[in-house]
This record gives sequence, C-alpha cells and structure tokens, in this order.
Amino acid sequence: MAEKSIIDEYQARLDKLENIKKSGANPFPNQFEKKQTLVEAKNQKQGAKIKTAGRVMSIRVMGKIVFCHLEDSSGQLQIVLNTQELGQKDFDFFTAHFDVGDFLGVAGEIFTTKKGEISVLVKKYQLLAKALLPLPEKWHGLQDKEIRYRQRYLDLIANREVKQVFVQRSQIIDVIRKYLKEEQFIEVETPNLQAIYGGASATPFKTHLNALDIDLYLSISPELYLKRLIVGGLDKVFTISKNFRNEGIDKFHNPEFTMLEFYLAYANYEKLMTITEELLKKIFKALGLKDTFTYQGQNLNFKNIPRIRFADLIKEKTGIDISVANDFEKLSRAIKSQKLKDIDISGGSHYGVLLDQLYKRVVRPGIIQPVFLTHYPVEMIALAKRNEDNPRLINTFQLIVAGAEMVKAYDELNDPLDQEERLKEQVQLLNRGDSEAMPMDEDFITALKHGMPPTAGYGLGIDRLVMLLTDQPSIRDVILFPFMRPEK
Repeated sequence: MAEKSIIDEYQARLDKLENIKKSGANPFPNQFEKKQTLVEAKNQKQGAKIKTAGRVMSIRVMGKIVFCHLEDSSGQLQIVLNTQELGQKDFDFFTAHFDVGDFLGVAGEIFTTKKGEISVLVKKYQLLAKALLPLPEKWHGLQDKEIRYRQRYLDLIANREVKQVFVQRSQIIDVIRKYLKEEQFIEVETPNLQAIYGGASATPFKTHLNALDIDLYLSISPELYLKRLIVGGLDKVFTISKNFRNEGIDKFHNPEFTMLEFYLAYANYEKLMTITEELLKKIFKALGLKDTFTYQGQNLNFKNIPRIRFADLIKEKTGIDISVANDFEKLSRAIKSQKLKDIDISGGSHYGVLLDQLYKRVVRPGIIQPVFLTHYPVEMIALAKRNEDNPRLINTFQLIVAGAEMVKAYDELNDPLDQEERLKEQVQLLNRGDSEAMPMDEDFITALKHGMPPTAGYGLGIDRLVMLLTDQPSIRDVILFPFMRPEK
C-alpha cells in the first residue's frame, strides 16, 4: 500500500511539473543568487532585506497565508507567503504546484510572527528544483538502517543528527592535518594501484590493467611508499589515504577505509605515544569533549593512558605466559589446556599468526578503557624493529579503546638484511596459503639498502576514531557511503 502511494505521488508531481513548464516557468533554472544562508538570514535585524534559498521541509496552508520551513546546511528558517504580498495568482500557483522537498528561492524581509518566530515575509519566490519523489519522513520515517546506508542522501535529509556526525568527522580530520603541518610534516600521496602490495597483514583486492595486460592490487597500506620517502630525505611525511582490504565486514571493518599514516625520522615509538596524547587533546577540544566521556553507554577515561606490555596482558587475560609458550607447538598446547574457543590451531605453524588470533579473538574485545599496549613479539609485525635489550620483542604500541585498535605505531625496521629475511618468511607463509602474508618487495629492500635513518611510523584509523568520538555503534555510521551487498 505504501509503495502504491509513492507511485501515486510521483505521478502527481510529474503532473505538477508539466503544468509548471506549460506556465512558462523553468522548474530547473541554472542559478540563483543566494545572498544569505538561512541561519545568516535569521540573524538579520527586523525589516532587513533577504534573498535566500533552501529545501522546503514543511508547508501549512491557512486560507490566504502559507507557512513553510526551508532548510539548508546551516539550519532552518520559516518563510511566510500571503496574497497581500504576492497577489492571488502567484499565491495560488504556489499552493497548487509546490511540495515538500522542492528547492525554493525567496526574496523578502525579516519579521517576527505573532507566535514569536523569526521569519521571512516573502515578496518574490522562484522554484529552483522540483522534487519528484517525497521526502522519507512522509512515507516511513527512514529508520531502516539498510535504506539509510544505501541511500545516504535520504538519511541526511531525514536525520539532522547524521549531518552533525559528518561535520565532526571533517573537524577531526582538519585538526589532525593542522597539527601535523604545524609540526612541519609534509602531506604526500601514495599509489592506490600497486604491482606489489605490502605494509600490513591483509588480503588484497586484485584487479587488472588492460593497457599493459598485468594484474594489480589495491593498496592495503601506504607504509612501504612512505618509508621510501624517508630514505629519499623527507624526514616528516604523512598521508590521509584510502586503504582496501579484502576481509570480513563487521562493526569495526569496512573493505574500504580511511587511515592517517605518518613517518618521523630520528624518533622512536615512545615519542609517538606522546604525539597521540597531544593530538587527542586537540581533537577533544575542537569537539567540545572532555578527557572523560561516554561511548555506547561505557564511561571512558583518557586521563593518563596506562602502558601495558603485550605479554603481561595476555597472561592476565588468558593465564598463558608467552615467554614460555614461545613457539607454535607450545602455544597450541597452552591454548588447548586453557580451553580457549574460536582459535584455529590447525591452519598453520606460524607462531605470530596463532598469537594474533589469541589476542584479537580472546583478549582485545575485553579491553574497554584506553590503554597503550606495548612490546609485541617480533613474529607479529614483519616491518617493525627489534627491541635492543630483547630481540624477541619489537618496539611497538597500539592504542586500544572499547575493544578496537585505534592506533598502531612502531620503530621501523631499517636493517635491510633483517627486513629481507623477515619478508622471505612472509613469502613462505603466503606460499603455504596465508592470504594475509606479504609478498617480497625487492625495490623496497633496495631502498633500505641505500640507508634509512631511525624512524618511527604511525597509523590511526580515522573511521574508528570518529565512531568513538561521535558515539556511533558501527563503522557504517561514520562512512558516508559504506559498502553494501548489491541489491537484486
């Protein structure tokens, strides 16, 4: 029944469109000189001359007077049309042909109604675009998440709070960019189409370049290119880029997502923890947040973020001492003895892969309060530098909040021979069927052989940070156009 009413209204609006054209009016003019936003118009003094425009969100006809609300990106403003100002012909034309959803330009003056609402008394109006379909709230309110994600334009029209999420997303990115540029970082771009992918443990998307008849991959990370720039003498570089990973879709994962990555020569991971704290304070201030706030009903405290070693946390949460369970067989036995579920110990013989499963499936989901998790085993990140005091560990940290990784950072491996051996190990894993292992990038190794200074590298998930700071339950709520299964 609802579908039929939409079809009927569509036809009714088509009929109105045809009548508008017959009258000689253009229902889709090329331009309109909008002199004030709606909020700017609303803030003018009484009697001020106004020329503004927006989408019609409501129409109330009361005899010889019509009250409408217009909306633009700044907000809403009431307009008033009557026969005295417009004449009967133009007034009747409006009531006969205009609908909620139409874009309308008006010229008039500011006044206050008897009910105290600041409004525009319309002297002239112009149709700027005829809406042929009704706005969502007229038929089902647009509460359906599936439709909201698929038709984000309707979501933005129907739910003003959604607009605010994406305004705040833009503010967060602006703060990050401003902070790094004030610290003399250079913003750069790296290729999304790559002959050899790398920089993360992830399954890539594969495509084909017809011009050269070669297979290519979508970037899973800009890391190896940014480190080439450090080799080339750019000591402070960053990019805010799209990454593409052929992995599961859930509340923290979308196949296409946005990352900040930066690389700082002559620094180490501890410096990056300080930068993280400084950057978060600036973002909180820009959004009007304190360092304690609520996310999805959970109180989070960012004051003095604690630092915990990876091995200590694993032991605390699972009872497994990974300094003892320090290879695949020992860790497998420890997992069995603790009767831990959802961990596949049959899929391979790589210690780092099994440890990663243990961490991500058993430990990380329970980390709610912000924590810097440090000193991972060397087997877990093939591109990170070993700890000088204990070469079984790497100088790394992750910022974990509400069960999700927000930041990953580490001292970059600049020993080309060690890096070459660790990438060879990755190739062996790849050949054994591990789709998340990295291939050998010979040119990257060649770059390192020309010398790279001590460097700290940093990755921050923009989407997850926006989720956290705008209190959104899913990554789809902070990506304007999240990936959706195609409709039949």
